[in-house]
Amino acid sequence: MKTAQEKRYDKIIITLSIALPLAIAALFGIKIDITLPIFLPPIYASTNALTAIVLIVAVWFIKKGNRNVHEQLITLAVALSVLFLILYVLYHMTSDSTSYDGEFKIFYFIILISHIVLSIVVIPFVLITYVRGKLGKFEAHKKIAKYTFPIWLYVAITGVIVYCMIAPYY
Repeated sequence: MKTAQEKRYDKIIITLSIALPLAIAALFGIKIDITLPIFLPPIYASTNALTAIVLIVAVWFIKKGNRNVHEQLITLAVALSVLFLILYVLYHMTSDSTSYDGEFKIFYFIILISHIVLSIVVIPFVLITYVRGKLGKFEAHKKIAKYTFPIWLYVAITGVIVYCMIAPYY
């Protein structure tokens, strides 16, 4: 039986899992005519790389039995993912999209499409896993974390791969 607190979190998770992708899609239609003082793609690609590293280290710490460090690292991974999202949207609101013109187009688009789809799919997984851990529902946390971790790690790593592949065309 779920507690009232868990039911509230469920509503927030459902709302965010639907609202975030819709808001991001809507924001892509808005162009702001400003020039940013920095070039964001290498920065947001770096946040993806850091997220991947933090996720791996967080899993290592939980396997060593250090729940406190694991929790801190997962919170950092969530923060890095939010930072990535903000920078990514800001870049696309202020810049035209760049087309990939390399010889590995099919590979690039497979990676890009899987990255985009799984970045949407992973939102509720991350939120549910995080909330279960915060609420001390560790068995339920572990059950979903075994799916969340590889999807989240894939999204973080493929974000870096996509950036590396398209970087020459900026």
